[in-house]
Amino acid sequence: MIRKNGFDTSRYLSAQIKRIMERVNKFDKLYLEFGGKLRYDHHAARVLPGFALDTKVQMLKELGDTVEIIHCISAKAIEGRKIRRDFGLTYDEQILKDINDLKRIGLDVAAVVITRYSGEHTSNKFKQRLENRGINVFTTHEIPDYLTDLDKVVSDEGYGKFDYVETNKKIIIVTAPGPGSGKMSFAMSQIYHDRKKGITSNFAKFETFPIWNLPVNHPVNIAYEAATADLGDYNCIDSHHKEAYGVDVTNYNRDVENFSIIKKIIEKITPAGDPLADIKSPTDMGVNMAKEGIIDDDLVRQASIDEIVRRYYQYQRDFVEGNVTHDTLDRMDKIMQLVNAKPEHRVVAIRANEALEESLKVSHTIPREMHTGSAIEIQLKDSAPLIVTGKRSRILNSESAALLNAVKYLAG
Repeated sequence: MIRKNGFDTSRYLSAQIKRIMERVNKFDKLYLEFGGKLRYDHHAARVLPGFALDTKVQMLKELGDTVEIIHCISAKAIEGRKIRRDFGLTYDEQILKDINDLKRIGLDVAAVVITRYSGEHTSNKFKQRLENRGINVFTTHEIPDYLTDLDKVVSDEGYGKFDYVETNKKIIIVTAPGPGSGKMSFAMSQIYHDRKKGITSNFAKFETFPIWNLPVNHPVNIAYEAATADLGDYNCIDSHHKEAYGVDVTNYNRDVENFSIIKKIIEKITPAGDPLADIKSPTDMGVNMAKEGIIDDDLVRQASIDEIVRRYYQYQRDFVEGNVTHDTLDRMDKIMQLVNAKPEHRVVAIRANEALEESLKVSHTIPREMHTGSAIEIQLKDSAPLIVTGKRSRILNSESAALLNAVKYLAG
């Protein structure tokens, strides 16, 4: 069996860049909120076989001199030492890594914005670290009654007190190491300041998932629910879009729930008849063209189900380690049912359990409770996948043993 792709990155990039430029050309400036991972998107690569890990960076490089990047991070995340799972780095360390990685490939970060700032010592220390590296740092404070007193929010006592970040390019990428970093609030404050300066700036959201023009129950969208099962996010029909256009499209609960507030904020910032105020739904705010890159829907469906089962096992481990609650496990059980998936669907997990059983039978030199088994699926470009296993021993844990066995196989 030869490995196939279900997604064409080049085709997708062409459609995505065209869509973004359509938004830019109507205004002086576009604040483009980047959801998900900026540098490497492992989730997208798993559920969309053929999606290059650095697709978003490729897109930024193709947009070229029209782009500058601003990172947002919440002072609360710095204080709480919030960690990102993919690299195991705290949010502040992740930003430093992203800045270095982007600089290496010719993309500079124009500024870092510390949001919800109130003079915290940890934030001040991080600010100093950035400034010592020559990086511009700005702060925004927390506005009391942010969701209820919109007159204050859209005034000199609200957004007007936020630091204004001077920008020179047409497209301002607003990104963050994770959710809750204040990207939207920062972008809205910039538009508020811009409009007072006579700059007609626009706003759009770039999020790969859920894919708005695929059904709510498509496995690739269900896989997004699995990725955020610990947060309680779920896909739904965009009711605002349905009311405005009579068409069913997919969005997720928080965007749909918060849209009415965002719409009111935009209407207070912009004059009547402004194109930005013409947004009728959270889907209208998006520019996602991921569906255009899908060339084999069956393959994408299968990869998405594989990812859902992988997440199932991930949350089982997280539960044992005390990182999630029973609610997350219950939610994952329901998600598994939505796609008719079972734990044994993931063959590599079955082989890992078999390696554990084999270890228990043959080794008596380590305590029983320390026995583990691991398995790695090797997928070469032009061959069928191969599963290599490893067992715990006195000198190696099972993961290391599996890796060594995989290296032996690849070395011939």
